[in-house]
Amino acid sequence: MLLLGRRIEKIKSLPLNFDNVMVDKVDVTDYDAFAASIKKAEAKFGPVDLLVNNAGVMLLGNVREQSPKEWQTMLDTNVMGVLNGTQIVLDDMIKRHHGTIINMSSLAGKKTFVNHAAYVASKFGVHGLSETIREEVSNENVRISMVAPGAAETELLTHVTDDHALSDYQDWKETMGGITLDPKHVAETVKFIYDMPQEVNIREVDIAATRQDS
Repeated sequence: MLLLGRRIEKIKSLPLNFDNVMVDKVDVTDYDAFAASIKKAEAKFGPVDLLVNNAGVMLLGNVREQSPKEWQTMLDTNVMGVLNGTQIVLDDMIKRHHGTIINMSSLAGKKTFVNHAAYVASKFGVHGLSETIREEVSNENVRISMVAPGAAETELLTHVTDDHALSDYQDWKETMGGITLDPKHVAETVKFIYDMPQEVNIREVDIAATRQDS
């Protein structure tokens, strides 16, 4: 197994047995570094059987005031990162007629949310590219799936620079009792998709806290 991230200390703190796990510090927007890391892992573990494109950022802000640099950061990570990983592994999966790519999107890839304009744009992009590529490779027995979580208890909000947007989000979160989706259930969903036989493709799963009404 290969685990990639920009902050590998967070990965290494996980309660895992790392005997058969390779951890590498990679920014998914760096195509060459991404490809080199995957190649290194393949030399040890064999061809990629599953790729989970999970890297993402959510920088909330009103489009009238938000820095275009934040828009670019989201588009580069949330869209280009997914495209990079997909292209790196896809040809070999097609040759083997076997493999699964699961892209982490969001309910914001299906509907709009206030102060989420650029984030919504990036996640609509993930939805669009996932379905397009799925159509392109389905005859090769390669699975492209997508998981679209709602609000979840992750670190995404820690990078938000717009205090008003953050306050609005927290107020909205309180309508759900102050607690959103436990991300472990997203991970369980990913495993469920992967554990299906190769000839079965769960194309998309939308998952959210029961109390989230939007």
